[in-house]
Amino acid sequence: MKKFNIKVNGISYEVEIEEVKDGAPQAAAPKIAAPKVTPKVAAPKVEAPKAAPVKSKEAVAAGAGEHSIDAPMPGKIVKVVVEEGQSVKAGDVLLILEAMKMQNEITADADGTVKAVNVVAGQNVKVKESLVILG
Repeated sequence: MKKFNIKVNGISYEVEIEEVKDGAPQAAAPKIAAPKVTPKVAAPKVEAPKAAPVKSKEAVAAGAGEHSIDAPMPGKIVKVVVEEGQSVKAGDVLLILEAMKMQNEITADADGTVKAVNVVAGQNVKVKESLVILG
């Protein structure tokens, strides 16, 4: 007897297969039958409309006298609070980053002016990806 796992319509089944030689099945020790699972007939699949992909902005690197505010964790930008050219103080909220179903405020670490915003709302970001350039 050989055991196999088979997946049918998303439901996983464990089956045992007995090899038959010369047309006669070999006698096997009786086993307690596993409960039978009757798969439900699946409804026709209707694909949900796909959302348009969020276009990311071209990232701008920090120049002399400027520094980058980077993503502390991977996540999705929910809201961009600041605009380019806006003056900010240390502790001001720059944007909202959602990670692991929690919304995290990304704040300015120093006083300055927003030189560039490298992300848009709805964009996925990776760890240490530049979000905002302050100067």
